[in-house]
Amino acid sequence: MTRLVLGSASSGRLAVLRGAGIEPLVVVSGVDEDAVIAELGPDAPAGQVVVALAKAKAEAVAADLTTDLAGDCIVVGCDSMLELDGRLRGKPESADAARAQWNSMGGRVGTLHTGHCVLRLRDGAVVQSEAQVGSTTVFFAQPSAIDLDHYIGSEEPLWVAGAFTIDGRGGWFVDRIEGDSSNVIGLSLPLLRRLLQATGVSIAQLWASNPRSVE
Repeated sequence: MTRLVLGSASSGRLAVLRGAGIEPLVVVSGVDEDAVIAELGPDAPAGQVVVALAKAKAEAVAADLTTDLAGDCIVVGCDSMLELDGRLRGKPESADAARAQWNSMGGRVGTLHTGHCVLRLRDGAVVQSEAQVGSTTVFFAQPSAIDLDHYIGSEEPLWVAGAFTIDGRGGWFVDRIEGDSSNVIGLSLPLLRRLLQATGVSIAQLWASNPRSVE
């Protein structure tokens, strides 16, 4: 039985997998993201940054798995950041930071990058590692002052990369996207499928081993 372990606390990523028929085991990595970014240096390309973070999270989770889980599983690590004006923007640290971010991106176009790392574990060891970045172009609306006040007041933008969602309240303020919508939520199903195929694991195999819970 090949268990899928999601190394993320993101409710959006969990919802994407559940919607696709998979109930993963969630294990949060606790990786120091700032330390990983600092090690890469200020000139690291966006794709390199999010992939490095995804790898760090997946590897940290894999190292802490029980013997039973590590005997046959897939660990998925992800990290998302918004690129605007050549700068990467993660989760805002405060309501003021979220407001400043929206003031700079409202009515404009950004790119949401999500790094994906898939580790194949057999008999307690990582036997294969695959990683890649998915990028989606996002066209932002310009929220009115009162709408932005209420959106920030909901605290939703404080917990998500780029201070927005497309699967929540923030969806009101995204005019359109070019690319994969699940990538914007934080986990690209098409990209994950390709990475899984590279490790020799089929979607059917994961459906059988990780059936979606009936609520």
